[in-house]
Amino acid sequence: MAVDVPEVHALEVHRRLLAAYGQPEWRNPLPALDELVSTILSQNTNDVNRDRAFDALRAAFPTWEAVRDADSDLVIDAIRTAGLANQKGPHIQSMLQQITQERGELDLEFLRGWPTDEVFDWLTRFKGVGPKTASIVMLFSLDKPAFPVDTHVYRVSGRLGLRSTKTSAERAHQTLAEIFPQDSYYAAHLNLIRHGREVCHARTPQCPSCVLQDLCEFYNQQVKA
Repeated sequence: MAVDVPEVHALEVHRRLLAAYGQPEWRNPLPALDELVSTILSQNTNDVNRDRAFDALRAAFPTWEAVRDADSDLVIDAIRTAGLANQKGPHIQSMLQQITQERGELDLEFLRGWPTDEVFDWLTRFKGVGPKTASIVMLFSLDKPAFPVDTHVYRVSGRLGLRSTKTSAERAHQTLAEIFPQDSYYAAHLNLIRHGREVCHARTPQCPSCVLQDLCEFYNQQVKA
């Protein structure tokens, strides 16, 4: 089934993944600042280690003000299970300090009233906050239209031909946001991740059981051929 119109292609991918996996649910929603810290911790690690590090950080420091003002070595030690703690700890503390200087308090709810592009630009100013981290906070905590692209979404979207093979991970956020309907961002993002984890593996994709097989450039050009 060849689909030449990107928007039609994306919508069919979304429709089939919904049929296969249903309407997905994000974990318990967090306030925007909590989600921002959690997503920084999630970089280059898995969900289990992210959550362990986040819980350990909150157990050691009951408020974000306490994290902001703590000895850096104590913050690093608290988040060590997330990996790259020597980088993530200073990034988190620097971000909390900068937000306090600019806003006078540690609360990001004000961003709900800002235009989407301004929210994205504001969040990505902080060291350690790239397009994926900003997009996750926007989509899941601020109800802003954003399409986060993690390693699974990037891989699956490339194999399906939803983006050019030359499109960078950073640019893919905008590319996918342009072809998927806004009301599909939440489900499409989560279902693409699930599909990447369960079927479209990096090394041994399970093409015979894939519900997107006939829509997939990778399958038609490299497997089927």
